[in-house]
Amino acid sequence: MMQLKALMVKEFKEAFRDKRALMVAMSMALLMPIMIVVMLKVAIKEAVDNPAVYVKYTGEQHAPKLIKALKDKNILSFADVPEDEERNWNERNIELTIPDSFNEDMANGMPVELVMRADYNEKSLATPLRRIKDVIREHSLTIGYKRLLVRGVDVKLLQPIKLLEQDTSLPSSNAVMISLILGVYLMMAAFMSGLSIAIDSSAGERERNVLEMLLCQPVSTLKIVLAKLSCASSIAVISIILMLILTSVAMNFVDLTKIGATFSIDATTFTTLLLLLIPICFLAASLQLFFSFQAKSFKEAQSTVTMLIMAPSMIPFALMMMDDKPAWVSWMPISGQSMLMEDVFKGLPVDWSALLFTSVATLTVTAAFVLTLAKKLTSEKVVMSLS
Repeated sequence: MMQLKALMVKEFKEAFRDKRALMVAMSMALLMPIMIVVMLKVAIKEAVDNPAVYVKYTGEQHAPKLIKALKDKNILSFADVPEDEERNWNERNIELTIPDSFNEDMANGMPVELVMRADYNEKSLATPLRRIKDVIREHSLTIGYKRLLVRGVDVKLLQPIKLLEQDTSLPSSNAVMISLILGVYLMMAAFMSGLSIAIDSSAGERERNVLEMLLCQPVSTLKIVLAKLSCASSIAVISIILMLILTSVAMNFVDLTKIGATFSIDATTFTTLLLLLIPICFLAASLQLFFSFQAKSFKEAQSTVTMLIMAPSMIPFALMMMDDKPAWVSWMPISGQSMLMEDVFKGLPVDWSALLFTSVATLTVTAAFVLTLAKKLTSEKVVMSLS
């Protein structure tokens, strides 16, 4: 035990001595809350505030009522665009063409074809185009209803069945965007925060000939691996704790009531998230150490480990795309924690049996990597990075 304690002290001293590596490890914790606040403010502004949209009309004099309906929804003519925004809207280039036969076709009860030209693959135009289409569709339905009323037809006949929707979700469930962003970033932080520390204590020490000297001491390779694992995973845990605290503070600067949502990280949520993420930190550190020792140089370890670690950190994205998730997904490492975090952010009860099982599975995989690495360190090929 004294040997393990001495090794851990040595690892932590070296980790905290390298301020640059420590700053890289904490960068996600410091930057992520700022990114969430900025993204949410922009998203809420687009969803609630309905900023002005500027359209290049052709033939607008033929449909004054339609133009007024668009104007009432803050969809304006390109002639009214402010000078500081003229360049942006000129690049977006939304065009709406109203045919000269608009009034004649309306009088004859014929359908009128409007042409809207824009780059539909441009993400920044998704919301403006949707707003324009909604107004035109609503205006078209209004005209259709009036035609039926003139002919003595009750418009209620068009809706023989009326669906009443009752939302049973909790207010916290409305903060879907926050849940998705925070869940993904927490998972990535668990994998990335201890990355530089793990690589430096493995491939870095081997290049500096520190590892060879360490292995010459009367200490088992298992204790060496456990000391390095404890250091790298502890840095990741500290990063996650800092990230949760800063996110909780940063959310006070976002008015979620505009979208009918609430979001907070109380003591229970904080503790549950830590119970989910601490095993992931150990798994990430074991993976980083394992593959760093397999690399032939420090530079190769950086590129190899970064590519390998990005794969499991993308699992939450894959789960988002799955509507019907298999039952075994909730018990597996990484995927199980991702699903449980989603339930926590939605305010749903935590499935403690699933949490226990997925944590045990994660720690079992971690133990397998640690034991395998401890055995490999007894090989001269790994220690000396021989082919």
